[in-house]
Amino acid sequence: MIQQRIADLRELMRRERLGAFIFPSTDPHGSEYVADHWKGREWISGFDGSAGTAVVTMTGAALWTDSRYFIAAEEQLRGTEFQLMKLKIEGTPTIAEWLADQLRNTEYTEVGIDGMVNSAAEVEQLIQQMRRLAITVRTNLDPLSSIWTNRPPVPMNPVVAHPISLAGEPAHEKLARIRKALRQQHADGMLVCALDDIAWTLNLRGSDVHCNPVFVGYLLIDSQKATLFVDKAKLTADAKASLDAEGVVVDSYENVRQGLKDYFEYNILMDPDEVNYTLFNSAVREVVRGSSPIPAMKAVKNEAEIAGFHEAMLRDGIAMVKFLKWLKPAVAQGGQTEISIDEKLTDLRAEQEGYRGLSFDTIAAYGAHGAIVHYTAQEPTHIVSTSEGSRLLLLDSGAQYVDGTTDITRTIALGPVSDEERRVYTLVLKGHLALQNLKFPDGAAGTQLDAVARRPLWEAGMNFLHGTGHGVGSYLCVHEGPHQIRMEWKPAPMRAGMTITDEPGIYLEGRFGVRIENTLLVVPCQETEFGRFLQFEPLTLCPIDTEPLMPELLTDEERGWLNGYHQLVYERLAPHLDDEEQAWLRDATKPI
Repeated sequence: MIQQRIADLRELMRRERLGAFIFPSTDPHGSEYVADHWKGREWISGFDGSAGTAVVTMTGAALWTDSRYFIAAEEQLRGTEFQLMKLKIEGTPTIAEWLADQLRNTEYTEVGIDGMVNSAAEVEQLIQQMRRLAITVRTNLDPLSSIWTNRPPVPMNPVVAHPISLAGEPAHEKLARIRKALRQQHADGMLVCALDDIAWTLNLRGSDVHCNPVFVGYLLIDSQKATLFVDKAKLTADAKASLDAEGVVVDSYENVRQGLKDYFEYNILMDPDEVNYTLFNSAVREVVRGSSPIPAMKAVKNEAEIAGFHEAMLRDGIAMVKFLKWLKPAVAQGGQTEISIDEKLTDLRAEQEGYRGLSFDTIAAYGAHGAIVHYTAQEPTHIVSTSEGSRLLLLDSGAQYVDGTTDITRTIALGPVSDEERRVYTLVLKGHLALQNLKFPDGAAGTQLDAVARRPLWEAGMNFLHGTGHGVGSYLCVHEGPHQIRMEWKPAPMRAGMTITDEPGIYLEGRFGVRIENTLLVVPCQETEFGRFLQFEPLTLCPIDTEPLMPELLTDEERGWLNGYHQLVYERLAPHLDDEEQAWLRDATKPI
């Protein structure tokens, strides 16, 4: 199947005199997770991870992805023409280097890339790289429109209003703040392409993207009005009423390029990292290249959003306790699989008030599967058995509730564990607690905090290649920026009111994996002569398994925090549980 798709693509490339075509993992809105209509990279390669770039030439095919997907990509690309290119691994060529080698001494020296699904910054960088190699770049072709038969349509799911009681701020006030920030950048307006930014700004939600409560659209803001480009048939009565009340004009999704032509202001801000190349070059007014002010605003949660997070985390914690109480006896009875475990947890979450779906596909990875960072259970026959091998279950999951988004990872011992597993588990917990208990200056970047979580692991000669923490949306995307905690330099400052995950991990290929994750809230700590300091408050309410611990490796401070956290978990959750569940939770949270 994949080879036939490649053959169809090459036939089109031959007609168009293209030497190569590049398929990203994004959509016209720069989304991390995309609607099925834009999953071209997955369709052409067979690799279904959330990050990666596929490139096809007349004689070769390759896929670049990061360390989260190395193992999964190797499995999914097996038997295809695609060669796996491991990002950030020494010896891996860049796309430009690989293309230069592939196109050397060929008759076609033009590379195709769809300008509608690649950001302006990415395409401009590619053009510069290719120019040095005497290769040109074409951006006005979407080969999938002709070779992808039965291509899923652009989604048409309903758009609904997000209540002001949960949003905490009306859209017109958000628009006023955005316009003020634009004036500081000497811009008269802006084009908003990021779907979560649009949903947040207008207090609307949708379901066009799997696990993300967003809808497909564009938002054009000028000094006087805001225009939402969206298929009008998708707007529910309450969404229409909300937009009318806030003075937002509605136009068809397909009319965004005409909207840019009709834009009357002197200039327009376009974020080259957010706006796709085609729309970036459709503006007829002067373009101000700058960062969108919306992500930084959205990242700082207001009082209503913080209250919603607490409520969502409470209900999510109730579901987690019910699940954990069920888990070990169910596995002991036999017949449970990674898929059935996933389904049980989803069912328990779905029973909670305000549940709207998962915030990402659950990772239920048992034993050696836990070493695959973004593992997806494929076989319903994979029985979770404690008879041999590693008995650790790595469970990374989360849910969307109408008042908040959750993200939690627990590594659970389903039977006796080895000394190596206990040591790794305890070191990961020490890294988690080191970040959790950190006090830091207001405005420090996440990169400056990252080493704190890694220190216990580095001292043991261990490391992990994924980020340590990411922002979490308020009934929005589970991955939210601009702030992150990771080794790579990310200058976005940490501010009070931000949500962030704390999720160090260690993965030993073919053996087991450990990750422990809570979602945290950044809160004020103290004011000193050196300025304002911040700290973290846990939002997640769920026991951390103490069975795999080596308590002797914990300091008194670490032990005290864990006991205090477990006391908090019990006090918050117990009133909402029955007697048996309370008894289980009392035992799971007993002091160590």
